[in-house]
Amino acid sequence: MKNDKVVKPFGFKDKIGYMFGDFGNDLTFLLSSSFLMKFYTDVMDVDGYIVGIIMMIARFIDAFTDVAMGRICDKSKMTAAGKFKPWIRRMCGPVAIVSFLMYQSSLSGLPKPAKIAYLFVTYILWGSVFYTSINIPYGSMASAISDNPNDRQSLSTFRTMGGMFAGAIIMAVVPLIIYNKENGNDVISGTKFTIVAGVCSLLAVVCYLLCYALTTERVRAQATDAQLKKNNLGVMLKNAVKNRALISIIVASIFMLISQLTIQQMANYVFPNYYGNAKVQSLSVVMMGGGMVIAAVIAKPLAAKFGKAEISVVSNMVAGVVSLLLYFVRPQNVWVYVALQFLCWFGLGVFSMVVWALITDVIDYSEIKNGIREDGSVYALYSFARKLGQALTSGLSGALLSMIGYKKSTAFESQVKEGIFDISTLVPAISFILLALILWFWYPLKKKLVDENVEFLRKKHNKTEE
Repeated sequence: MKNDKVVKPFGFKDKIGYMFGDFGNDLTFLLSSSFLMKFYTDVMDVDGYIVGIIMMIARFIDAFTDVAMGRICDKSKMTAAGKFKPWIRRMCGPVAIVSFLMYQSSLSGLPKPAKIAYLFVTYILWGSVFYTSINIPYGSMASAISDNPNDRQSLSTFRTMGGMFAGAIIMAVVPLIIYNKENGNDVISGTKFTIVAGVCSLLAVVCYLLCYALTTERVRAQATDAQLKKNNLGVMLKNAVKNRALISIIVASIFMLISQLTIQQMANYVFPNYYGNAKVQSLSVVMMGGGMVIAAVIAKPLAAKFGKAEISVVSNMVAGVVSLLLYFVRPQNVWVYVALQFLCWFGLGVFSMVVWALITDVIDYSEIKNGIREDGSVYALYSFARKLGQALTSGLSGALLSMIGYKKSTAFESQVKEGIFDISTLVPAISFILLALILWFWYPLKKKLVDENVEFLRKKHNKTEE
């Protein structure tokens, strides 16, 4: 018998609510990915390579926690609110509290082993436990809010906008607050940073609660106990390995994170150290945000006409070429650097606007291949890839900073500054180009196949409800 319960149609409330979800996510995620290295090298006086190693260890732990949370989501019983939304309400407090605890400048006087241990414990709790337990359900929600590809693209766009708003706060506002002038150099203030971290945590909780209140889960498909038992963890991982779409988008996203986070992390060194002007960092973010806004405007109509993967190939190849140009030209005028970075962010922005819709395409593709809908498990594997990208970036950045001799005492030496510029341009260039090549040659879900999959599943789900 068909369910006659009236569900309000997909609309603007869902888009705004979903936007607030990633706004909350990125208030802690971007604070960590962009500033944790800087905080621990410059405030806590811990070597960059040690911070990078800790981040990489945490990501290996995520291999287990992300997949476990995905399975928990898939096994969660359907409630009046859905099966994903309740997790957002449960976990918004813990993730915010532990994020704040990571940035305690009052502990800078502790012995170095104690500081390293504190970083390890708080970072694991934040990223591998609490952030996982809210991010996996949040990401899985997109395919449950609507089964319409255009609606999902809208959710992807609004999610990215939420991340952009958080990015504006983290990348533009935070540098204006946390630096003091000491001996003519811009030096980070530990006390100010701790206060900023607390404000970000409070704002994150508000954003999560708005996400919970404004969104509605409409696709209420749930695997039976028999299906879940048959498709156990081992089977799920075996299917994932054979899933070309999933594996290729995972690898592509790792390179996306490496390029994006390298630019973000190294901005904390390029502007105050190489160019001697930390204030420009904030102004540059406004221009980079402009590139993302333009990308947001054009991504949806271009994706509808040419395909999401297709336009992502072109945009990332352009970003890669521009990054290579920066590496070889090495502009001494900071505003020339910012202008060319704008083009990189525009290229990255197009992919960022469609990537979450690409994941819903992969979830559909996985259901057709395996006969079971596993929103949580698929998203968990993708989330792990994102965290792996974050860890690889932190590990790579930390190792490269140590390789060029960066320490608190050498931060403004000429050779070190040139090394900073090399890292900030060459690493993103390589990552952008590899991302474009993966999407073109490996990722199978181009526009024609996506449209066919959506139509097939719509007919399947309609039959199930009758």
